[in-house]
Amino acid sequence: MKILVLVDGSKWSQKAALHAVGVAKRKRGRIVLFSVLDRREAKAFAFNMGARSGDVKDIKGFEEEIWKRMKKDVHDVLTNLLNLCREEGVNCSIKIVEGTAKDRILEEANNGNYSLVVLGAYGKSGKTRIGSLLEELAGLIKPPMLIVR
Repeated sequence: MKILVLVDGSKWSQKAALHAVGVAKRKRGRIVLFSVLDRREAKAFAFNMGARSGDVKDIKGFEEEIWKRMKKDVHDVLTNLLNLCREEGVNCSIKIVEGTAKDRILEEANNGNYSLVVLGAYGKSGKTRIGSLLEELAGLIKPPMLIVR
């Protein structure tokens, strides 16, 4: 059994990863921890930062710093989850890609020969309704989905 776990750094995605570890242990499966980095987020943060500080000349510098930080943060989260999997005796790997979350997730989920896709019900925004990305993906992902709350 090959399990794709979507990780965005939120507590919900980390909870989903913990649940996937339990499934993988019972089914002798392996896990791929998957995260998408979207440069548009770094651009938006940099623009807002520049606008607030009044330093619009250095937006590109802000963007590069934010982009580096985003990459480090997601790598740290995935590495911690990878170490947890190893401690639990679960075969696990990490995969970080760049692009638009919806497109890259659909590409990976539908073309990666997964038996199950596991994700948190909510994303980084922490809104109390089901995540908007989840709503977009629900009917388009071919393997079964397990949504963890």
